[in-house]
Amino acid sequence: MTTSSELLDLSPVMPVVVLDDADTAPDVARALLAGGIGAIELTLRTPAALEAIEKVAAQVPDIVVGAGTVTTPEQARQAAEAGAAFLVTPGTTDSLLDAVTATGLPFLPGAATVSEAMRLAERGLDTLKFFPAEASGGPAALKAFAGPLPHLRFCPTGGVSVSNAADYLALSTVGCVGGSWLTPKDAVAEGDFARIESLAKEAAALGG
Repeated sequence: MTTSSELLDLSPVMPVVVLDDADTAPDVARALLAGGIGAIELTLRTPAALEAIEKVAAQVPDIVVGAGTVTTPEQARQAAEAGAAFLVTPGTTDSLLDAVTATGLPFLPGAATVSEAMRLAERGLDTLKFFPAEASGGPAALKAFAGPLPHLRFCPTGGVSVSNAADYLALSTVGCVGGSWLTPKDAVAEGDFARIESLAKEAAALGG
């Protein structure tokens, strides 16, 4: 099983994917994988998400599939049962943290402030999601975090794009960034998987 820290090393960009049709999920995952991306975060923002996770886990085993936007204990359990290999939360409450931990899966708990990051560190967690990244101060904020919290690693998500991803990735505490630009809604709807693969190749190259 991949650890939370290892998740950040799978690809420089973690694709944050919203799908309305679960049947498209395997093709999207294959396109990302062909472009050099090793993981996919399918967000639980649509009714199709859990089935999409099931299909990717079963049909595209070479990509590490996780569930994003996990906001309730029930969603954590459902995602684990669907075959998610990791979980991502936008923020963290005590009940959610307990539920996510109980799944036994690696996870990226969301934090937006130093206090939230310190609270998660007290629970023994050292790999976090920084969300919403741009709205919470962007690279400058994370650079400031590194002063008192140099042992924490982050996956900044929210407002991260191809134009600013390198600014985040240049920070010593950033392992990868989360981004939705790899799977544009129109490309998914039109079945333009070649475009998704091309965007994935560009994103993979951000890792040097």
